[in-house]
Amino acid sequence: MKILVVSDTHGIDRPFYDLYRNLKKMDMVIHCGDLQGSEEDYSRFLNCPFAAVKGNNDFFTMLPKDRVFDYGGKRFFVTHGHYYNVSSGYERLIDEAKSRGCDFALFGHTHRPYYEVHDGIHIINPGSLSYPRQYSHRPSYAIIEVDSAGDVKVSLREVE
Repeated sequence: MKILVVSDTHGIDRPFYDLYRNLKKMDMVIHCGDLQGSEEDYSRFLNCPFAAVKGNNDFFTMLPKDRVFDYGGKRFFVTHGHYYNVSSGYERLIDEAKSRGCDFALFGHTHRPYYEVHDGIHIINPGSLSYPRQYSHRPSYAIIEVDSAGDVKVSLREVE
């Protein structure tokens, strides 16, 4: 199973479409918020399941602020992050993912890629495809791979 995780596209859609075309086959795409109205277009464009949440700049959307779902034998908690004060630390996010029995906590908001495993929970921020804020200032995303044995591999990548 191979999942593309993106965030903070802010209505600038070309980088998302180009990335998806270049990556070829994905089993699922998860967007961690701040799509700014692109969710329906993304959903129609993709040929795989798509999950998205509302970001702090998604004013006119019916997307949920959080999502919890099972996919490929793993449990995912997806949020934008601003409700959990991720700009100040990840404790609240981790506590929420734990309380919901999740294997993954996916978030955005900071525009900086981040990955760590904390108490068995994979904490992932893919960064931003449109307005990156890490040192390199290159658009970034994450790939989650889960093999048939349930082993997880997470990679943070920058667009070349």
